Amino acid sequence: MLEQGDAIPDVTLKDADGVDFALHAYRGKPLVVYFYPKADTPGCTNEAKDFTALADEYAAAGVPVIGISKDKPAKLKKFAEKYGLTVILASDEPGAACEAFGTWVEKSLYGRKYMGIERATFLIGADGHILRVWPKVKVKGHAAQVLEAVQAL
Repeated sequence: MLEQGDAIPDVTLKDADGVDFALHAYRGKPLVVYFYPKADTPGCTNEAKDFTALADEYAAAGVPVIGISKDKPAKLKKFAEKYGLTVILASDEPGAACEAFGTWVEKSLYGRKYMGIERATFLIGADGHILRVWPKVKVKGHAAQVLEAVQAL
């Protein structure tokens, strides 16, 4: 997994409308990027709702929030509409961003091993370098914790 001080990789994602964009397009201002396993599942829904609930505070700090999963853009669009999500949801269907950030990991559930996205958040500085990493995120209170770090910039 990428660490504090690392430069973010040059990856291209698709937004919920299927339009390509690069993370480097946000260079010049801080950015929060969080990875989550799957849209419209309980933990991922709560995380997205928590970031959305704090969207005004993130906007006041001038920091966009982007949630990344391997879901297709159409699924992300339905997910956002269903819950009124205002954070940017991005599709990394091919997995390039997950691989580059190091969030595509082996997981285990009831003794079964499989590959999946580790829930993690990255606070990225205006220069494109990682300021802080939250690996193995527990959802409850996480969006507020990240906001505290953003407001301390």
